[in-house]
Amino acid sequence: MIAGQTEKRAELLKALGHPARLAIVRGLLGSECNVNKMVNGLGLPQSTVSQHLNVLKAAGVIKGERRGVKVCYRVVDQFVKKVLEIK
Repeated sequence: MIAGQTEKRAELLKALGHPARLAIVRGLLGSECNVNKMVNGLGLPQSTVSQHLNVLKAAGVIKGERRGVKVCYRVVDQFVKKVLEIK
C-alpha cells in the first residue's frame, strides 16, 4: 500500500475514534441526516454534534449538502463504509 494512502486511512480511522463520531457515521450509513435529527437520536447538545461533524468533514468521512436552511450529511468515504460494514 502506498504510504500516502496508509496515512489517509489512519486519519479516517482516527476520526472514527470517538464513540459519538462512530455513532454519527453508523447512523449516516443508513440514510442522510441533518443535525437536529442527530441531536435527538444521540441525546447530545447541538454544539457537541456540530464539533464532531466538523472533525468528520475535515477527515473526508462525510459531506454536507445545504437544502434550504438545513444541511443534510452523508458518508462519502468508501473505505469507511467498508470498515463499518464488517460484522
